[in-house]
Amino acid sequence: MSFLGSVRNLLLAVCLMLVLGFLYYSAGKLHMHGWGQEPHQVEEVKEERTLLFKINAKDLEYDRLGFLLKLDSRMELEKSVVDNRGDCTFADIQTDRLFSPCFPTLNYTRSAELSYKNGNITENGCRKGFASAQMTAIFPKFSKPAPMFLDNTFKRWSKLKDFVPPFGIKGQEAVIQKILGITKDYTLTSYLDSLSCKRCIIMGNGGIMANKSLGPRIDEYDVVIRLNEAPVKGFEKDVGTKTTLRITYPEGAIQKPARYERDSLFVFAGFKPQDFKWLKYIVYKEKVSPSDGFWKSVATVVPKEPKEIRILNPYFIREAAFTFIGLPVNNGMMGRGNIPTLGTVAITMALHNCDEVAVAGFGYDMNAPNAPLHYYENVKMSAIKESWTHNIGKEKEFLRKLVKGQVITDLTAGI
Repeated sequence: MSFLGSVRNLLLAVCLMLVLGFLYYSAGKLHMHGWGQEPHQVEEVKEERTLLFKINAKDLEYDRLGFLLKLDSRMELEKSVVDNRGDCTFADIQTDRLFSPCFPTLNYTRSAELSYKNGNITENGCRKGFASAQMTAIFPKFSKPAPMFLDNTFKRWSKLKDFVPPFGIKGQEAVIQKILGITKDYTLTSYLDSLSCKRCIIMGNGGIMANKSLGPRIDEYDVVIRLNEAPVKGFEKDVGTKTTLRITYPEGAIQKPARYERDSLFVFAGFKPQDFKWLKYIVYKEKVSPSDGFWKSVATVVPKEPKEIRILNPYFIREAAFTFIGLPVNNGMMGRGNIPTLGTVAITMALHNCDEVAVAGFGYDMNAPNAPLHYYENVKMSAIKESWTHNIGKEKEFLRKLVKGQVITDLTAGI
């Protein structure tokens, strides 16, 4: 090869290296500006990515049920990153595939937090999908679809047929079919069904409700859920005036017809086989024997038309008991300490069907024996005895997880 030929090849090689260098530099600049970041910001992101990895490696631990541990530290970390870095920081982390595969819990909550900050709020101030997103953030196994009430498709729910009441409908298929044949309505009201975003509140019956003057605030919710025979009349200042659903079972139902709210749905929760038999008598307006296998007297009349009566999906009783609280399965049978309270069942239902969930009147302070047990009577806290069916301690642990994880809002701060 001649001397000139060698020089020409060397120049071509130099030119090629300069072109490649320019393209590499340009690509780097484009990547930085594509995320709206300067070079020094990229270095900060890398440092922050390392910090996230180190912190979350120990924070993303779960308890035996599948709930995220150290909820407070996770929330504080995430709030700091969202508030101080913005979406670009998260986008850069996600680009390197550290964020999504390694931190799915943080990813769910990050999506919820950012979307609500950036306008996913409806006209009534409701944050669409918030409760389920937050629940998934602290409990990744959470699956949202589960209808509030049984309808004519209930036989397709295979697991419902595998369990006897209260955890399923095994042995009750025929009577349920008869009940649904006359009630015919299986959803909320047409107005509530039309809402793109629903804010729900579950009203507990605790004495902590007294003298809080929360009535007007409670009435602002789209769906107000009350339990058993807790009264409204005479307590409007503290508990509000609206009742959308009243969930109850035979022994807990209001026994005086005049006390039923006119514009509310009667929602039946079946805990025993004879409970479903009782409901059939009610909807068909047949004679009820108040002592037919019940542990105390029951209502013999419910002043509601069949179209105003619903059957609560037993799925929520089973999920609350075994999945969320971790009560003994006992071969799927009712046993000692494995029945969730109706309040926790109602919260479970709301997590599946409401966009925002709040509670009020929950929590018993056993350190105050002279405090009122309920807001509507003079019975003291000291009257609480160990329950054969409930495990109040474990249930409170579950509810505290929901509050700490910002899944639900506790208006009376009793949990």
